[in-house]
Amino acid sequence: MSDETEVKRVRGTGWKSVYETLRNEILALTLPPGQLLDETTLAERFDMSRSPVREALIRLGADELVVTLSNRSTIVAPIEVGSFPKYVEALDIAQRMNTRLAAALRTDTDLKLIAKREKAFATAVKVGNHLAMSEANKEFHMAIAYAGKNHYLASFYEKLLSQGQRMLHLHFEYLERTHEGYLLTDEHSLMLEAIRDRNVDLADELAHAHTRQFQDNFINFMRENYTTDVPLGPARAAE
Repeated sequence: MSDETEVKRVRGTGWKSVYETLRNEILALTLPPGQLLDETTLAERFDMSRSPVREALIRLGADELVVTLSNRSTIVAPIEVGSFPKYVEALDIAQRMNTRLAAALRTDTDLKLIAKREKAFATAVKVGNHLAMSEANKEFHMAIAYAGKNHYLASFYEKLLSQGQRMLHLHFEYLERTHEGYLLTDEHSLMLEAIRDRNVDLADELAHAHTRQFQDNFINFMRENYTTDVPLGPARAAE
């Protein structure tokens, strides 16, 4: 690799390929929680200097997907199972509020985008690509949030959705094994219909049920696959 090529990567978009690749691997759990991310090893893997690798890790840190320890080593962020009840409580509130607002304030343009995102998610479910499902799920719910016209609530919601993508990946695994994946597309379709009909109360009810389904299936997955004393339930999201 020439020095000129290296300079272009560092000053240009070299870090983006590292960031996107590592982000996808973290979200798909290919890089498991706690995995050490060594700059030198990553630089060798991506055939570039440590500078763009370091930039990618900084941005992943901003996404809360990696953490830097006191000894300055970087690891994939742990999934804080113990905080799951509090997480899902916040998710429930954000999901209900954004969905209610969307039902009340959506425009025809908003509705077209939500419908487009709903179809994209359904396509990802048919293919069975969990990472694509996770990304499409986030885009569907954010289209709803944007229709609600409150950027503060939308921003909070987006952060929660991003933080929950790895847990959602485990949720998808559970649904795939239990052959209940249809629940996801059905629930999204019902939410779309409620927003289309401007039925605020039904939109609220469906958003809450959607959170409950995620909560219950994630808890079931963890109980089936891991031995832990961490209380995951039976506390439920706020009614």
